[in-house]
Amino acid sequence: MTERLDFEFTRVAACRDPKVNNCPEVAINVPGVVAFRDSERPDTVVTMTSDQWTTLTDAVKAGEFDLSA
Repeated sequence: MTERLDFEFTRVAACRDPKVNNCPEVAINVPGVVAFRDSERPDTVVTMTSDQWTTLTDAVKAGEFDLSA
């Protein structure tokens, strides 16, 4: 069984308005772990290493996951 860690999730700035739902949330308070979840599904948490997070965010910034393409 995987240990349940106490993540402290933060929403992206664009989603801090209480009128906005379904936002990505990220936690970086556990050393060596980045946790990611959807605010509408808070019990489903994806974890990765800091290096994996950097790879993912670099790919997003480079447009590799551009859904409008």
